[in-house]
Amino acid sequence: MQSVSVRVRTPNQPSAEQSAQDWLAEEVPVALVYNGISHAVMMATPANLEEFALGFSLTEQIVSRPEQIYGIDVVPACQGVEIQIELASECFQALKLRRRNLTGRTGCGLCGTESLEQAVTLPNPLVGQALPTAEAIEHALQQMRNYQPLQQQTGAVHATAICNQDGQILLAREDVGRHNALDKLIGAWCTAQPQETPGFVLVSSRASYEMVNKCAQAGFPSLVAISAPTTLAIQYATAANMNLIGFARPGRHVIYAISEQSPGEADASN
Repeated sequence: MQSVSVRVRTPNQPSAEQSAQDWLAEEVPVALVYNGISHAVMMATPANLEEFALGFSLTEQIVSRPEQIYGIDVVPACQGVEIQIELASECFQALKLRRRNLTGRTGCGLCGTESLEQAVTLPNPLVGQALPTAEAIEHALQQMRNYQPLQQQTGAVHATAICNQDGQILLAREDVGRHNALDKLIGAWCTAQPQETPGFVLVSSRASYEMVNKCAQAGFPSLVAISAPTTLAIQYATAANMNLIGFARPGRHVIYAISEQSPGEADASN
């Protein structure tokens, strides 16, 4: 965070203008460099960048498992930060074949995609999971503010959280970009390797296609968003056999997609 001097003005009270200090969220260019070749530049909050690199690599399908990354080094640069990632040779060769040079603004998830066919691909359906209960969603919403210290100080960042089936938040991350926050969360979850099975992912933003896609790539079959989903997000969630819930508020939420469970799974969840 950075502190700046500001003047606070109250409408209809010109004499009430006052000097104050305001805390601002940092937003810097973050370059992801794989085996010495720059692949992506994203605008992000410069924190938890090792987790961001791992989560981005997984959700962009650059690697299929963390073991295919041999090393991550975060190197400060004059205008931002460079993350140097050492990939397994087979992953790097596949990455070069994609010829993808992604340069995006905050939370831009598809910039640099070369064709419409690449932009939206149907996922492999996930194993079905019971719909999160209303009580679990309510419990998660009640806790969310406690996991958003940067948002409370700046009012400028998104949050993502992994909750268990009862709605207890297990892990949370923040970033100026909602996609970045989710990548950081996924990277942190893979790094921590917790024993508990995740119930659902909670995000403080809308549920766009990219957010649903990242959850699907990471194997999380339930996504709960504070705001609305897009039409493509609903279509993708249905194809991926995911639960998708939007407009999550205390006392109310909207169900847009429901995961199908096998008979054995459905019996076990009851």
